[in-house]
Amino acid sequence: MEFSKNQKYVSEFIGSFFLVLTVVGSGIMADRLSQDDGITLLGNAIPTGLTLVVIISIFGPISGAHFNPVVSLIFWFKKIISLSDLVAYVLFQIIGAIFGCLAANIIFGLPVVTISTHVRHDLSQFLSEILATFGLVLVIFLAREVAKLNIPVLVGSYIASAYWFSSSTSFANPAVTIARQFSDTFTGISPSGIPLFVLAQILGAILGYIVVQWLSRDM
Repeated sequence: MEFSKNQKYVSEFIGSFFLVLTVVGSGIMADRLSQDDGITLLGNAIPTGLTLVVIISIFGPISGAHFNPVVSLIFWFKKIISLSDLVAYVLFQIIGAIFGCLAANIIFGLPVVTISTHVRHDLSQFLSEILATFGLVLVIFLAREVAKLNIPVLVGSYIASAYWFSSSTSFANPAVTIARQFSDTFTGISPSGIPLFVLAQILGAILGYIVVQWLSRDM
């Protein structure tokens, strides 16, 4: 079945919307239900991983289910999508992510926009984002091109795990990073930390691309 460009772009918008709605919303809910940061993080990681399984499964056949500008960037590097599609995908991903964050604020009775004061821009988190995004690109593209395995389950499982093994809680997504500045809650990030996180994510994605190209070059 062939899907139009508009169907693909709207799919990226909706998927990004629900991804950030889950990230921010589950963070708010978990924070309200528990005073233990470990339990709160668990209550944030599990829904995020499960939502990724669902939205990648249902939107994958339509748009490829990127929901992440650096993933779309790698698809462009590999000449799977055009430059115009890359630009449109990134735009719809960012807009969808921001709307998802605002929706989470609204449904939990918060002001529509609350600029985050959660500072996240030290060296450890910069390195963490490089590693988390590097791993995400490996999972997606090795699963897609080499292992031929279930990408939704692998990506959901990886991100849920990366919440715990990375000091940054594995944003690994520029659209999600940009959106999360608009909620001063558990999952927020102050605007000052966004450039460093996005730079780290781009670097991690490029490193992941280089490794994937090398590992799959004889295929």
